[in-house]
Amino acid sequence: MRVLFFRAAFAVAATLGLALPGQARITRLVVEHTETLEKDGYQKLTGHAYGELDPKLPLNAIITDLEFAPRNARGMVEYSATFTLLKPADMAKASGVLLYFVPNRGNLNLLAGGFLADGRKKGHVLVASGWQGDLEPSSKLETMTVPVAKNPDGSSITGPVLARFTDMREGATTVTIQRGGVAGTADPASLDTSKATFTRRAAEGGMVVPLRGDEWAFADCAQVPFPGKPDPRKICLKGGFNPSYLYELVYTAKDPKVYGIGFAATRDLNAYLRYGAKDDAGAANPVASRITAVVSQGNSQSGNFLRSYIHLGFNQEETGRIVFDGANPERAVRQLGMNIRFAAPSGAAELYGPGSDGVLWWDHAPDPGRGRPAAGLLDRCHATETCPKIMETFGSAEFFNLRASPDLVGTRADRDIPLPSNVRRYYSPGVRHGGGPGGFDPDARQQGCCGLIPNPNPSIDTLRALQNALVEWVVKGTLPPPSQYPRLDRGDLVAPASAAMGFPAIPGVPLPDGILTPLYQYEFGPKFRYADVSGIILMQPPVIRQTLPTVVPRVDSDGNEMVGVASVLHQAPLGTYTGWNVNAGGFYRGHIRTNEGSFIPFAKTKADRLASGDPRPSLEERYGTHDKYVERVRAAAERLVRGRYLLQDDADRLIAQAEASKVLK
Repeated sequence: MRVLFFRAAFAVAATLGLALPGQARITRLVVEHTETLEKDGYQKLTGHAYGELDPKLPLNAIITDLEFAPRNARGMVEYSATFTLLKPADMAKASGVLLYFVPNRGNLNLLAGGFLADGRKKGHVLVASGWQGDLEPSSKLETMTVPVAKNPDGSSITGPVLARFTDMREGATTVTIQRGGVAGTADPASLDTSKATFTRRAAEGGMVVPLRGDEWAFADCAQVPFPGKPDPRKICLKGGFNPSYLYELVYTAKDPKVYGIGFAATRDLNAYLRYGAKDDAGAANPVASRITAVVSQGNSQSGNFLRSYIHLGFNQEETGRIVFDGANPERAVRQLGMNIRFAAPSGAAELYGPGSDGVLWWDHAPDPGRGRPAAGLLDRCHATETCPKIMETFGSAEFFNLRASPDLVGTRADRDIPLPSNVRRYYSPGVRHGGGPGGFDPDARQQGCCGLIPNPNPSIDTLRALQNALVEWVVKGTLPPPSQYPRLDRGDLVAPASAAMGFPAIPGVPLPDGILTPLYQYEFGPKFRYADVSGIILMQPPVIRQTLPTVVPRVDSDGNEMVGVASVLHQAPLGTYTGWNVNAGGFYRGHIRTNEGSFIPFAKTKADRLASGDPRPSLEERYGTHDKYVERVRAAAERLVRGRYLLQDDADRLIAQAEASKVLK
C-alpha cells in the first residue's frame, strides 16, 4: 500500500508538470541528424542524450565509485551517450510499442532484417543507445562518456589490474594492453616496471616464469629499439614475444572510469522516451505521449547487461515507475562484469573474468556450492513491483563455452531451479553461440578456425517467432508458447563427459571430454560484492577456491541433443550438431574454441559409412530419397508453426531451401 501511495503521488506530480526533487533524468536530448527512410515511412534520428545522476539516491548509490565522480553545481554527476531512434514519420501511426536494443560492444544496425523489420512493419519505435564507457567515440558505434573517479582530495584512485596476452606474431616486440579486446580501460599509475609483475608460461596452469624489470617496458618498440618510446598502453619485450607462451601482466592502474553509469543511462533514456514531455532546454521528446509499452532485447554481452540491469534494480526509474515491460536476454547466462572498479565491460568468459560469480538464476534460491545466502536476479524488482516479463533464450554453446549450468541447476548441479511465473525459457539444442547460418548443405567444408567444421544449425528463425511472442505477451497479455529446456528431473542434464552424455565414438572426431569452460569460484578480495558482481577487486589474479560441478545436455546415438526448441535442420539432421569445437592452432590448440560449435556430417551412403567405421546411419539409410528428406523438413516446419516457435513465412522459406538443396540428389 505504501508503494502504491507513493506511485500515485508521483503520477499526480508528473501530470501537473511538477519537477521531482533529486530525480535523475535526461537533461537534454539533442537530435543531431534526421533522415527519412523512403521505404517504410520511417525517420531515423541520431544524436546525444545528456543526463545527470544524484549519487545520494539509493537507486544510484549501487553504482561503484559514483560517490567519487565529479559533480556539477547541483551536486549531480553528468554523462552523455549516443542514441539512434527509428520512428514512424507520422507518429499517429505508431503502435505505442518501443523496442529497445542493447548494442553488443557498440555495434547494432537498427535497419537490419528479422525482428527489427517486423517491428517497423508494425509501427513500433526502435531505439539503441550507448552504454559502454570503455569504447572510443565512433560514427559506427553507440558509445557513451562517463566521468573518472577521484579521491576526495583530487588524487588518483589506484588498484590492481590483470592483462593477459597470447597468439601474438612471432618475434613481435610490442603488444597493446587490451582487456576484453579494448585498450585504455585501465592505464598504469607508473611506467616503472619494478612496480608491476610480468610473467610467461608454456601452458595454462603451467610453471610461471617471472621476467625481470629490465627485460620489458611500458613502451612501443615498433619504430624505436628497446626500451622504445614510453607508452602507458603498450608493452615492449626485449628480444620479442614468443607465441608459444602465455604472458600475464599485473600492474597498478589509476583513474577508474565509472562504467556502471551505463545501467542508469539506459534506464533514464528509456524512462524519458516513455514518460517525458520536454527536456531542460525545452526540446520536445520526439515520441512524447505515444509510448505505452517498452520491450528490451540484448544479445550475448548485451544480454548479460540486461540480466545485471534487472538484478541491480535499474528497471525502476526514480519516481517508482517501471521502465521495461518485457526483456529478452538472448544467449546470455551470466551477469556483466561492468559495475566494478577498473572493469573491462567488453570482457567475456575468459579465465579470471568476473561474471559467473554472482547470482545467476531468476528465482530466489540458495547458493550452497559457494556458501552464500539465497538470492535471485529478480529480488530487487519483486520488492518494487517493477519486474518485466522475461523471455530467456540460449543454446548449446552457452553450456560448453559460457557456463550456463548454474542458471538452471545451481552451484551444486543437484536440483532444478524453478522459473518464476514472469519468466519463460527456450533452449536451442545443438547450436553455436548465436546459431549458424542455416541452409541444407550436406557437403559443408572445414574452415581454418577450428578442428571441426563450424556448426550451421540456426536459431534465428526460432528467436524471431519468440521475440514477436514476447511483444504480444507484454501488449495483449497473450501467453507465449510453453518453456522448452533440459532439466535434471527428466534426465536431460548429465555430467560433461562423453560416457554420461552418450556421445558416440566417431572416427577422427574428438570426444567432448574436457572441452568445456570450467565454472570456478574466485576470491577477489573483501571489497568485491559477489552477489551483484560489483565493487572493487583487490586480488589480481584472483585465487581459484574451487571448481564447481556443472552439467550439459544428454545426446542421442547420433550425438545430437534431444530437448528444447529444435530447429528444422536439427529435426532433419545432415549430421551431428554440437555446441563445442576445438581450436585448430595457436596457444590454445585442442582447447575449446570460444563460442563455436561443430558439424560432423553423416556419410552419404551405407557403403561410405561402413568404409569409415561411422556408427551413425547414413543419409541414404535415414531418408532414402531427396523427396522423403523434404517431407521430413516440411513436417518439422509445420510442427514448429503449430507450436508458435516458427513464423509461417520462415517455414515456407525453409521448405523451399530444402527442395532446392543437393541432399540425396
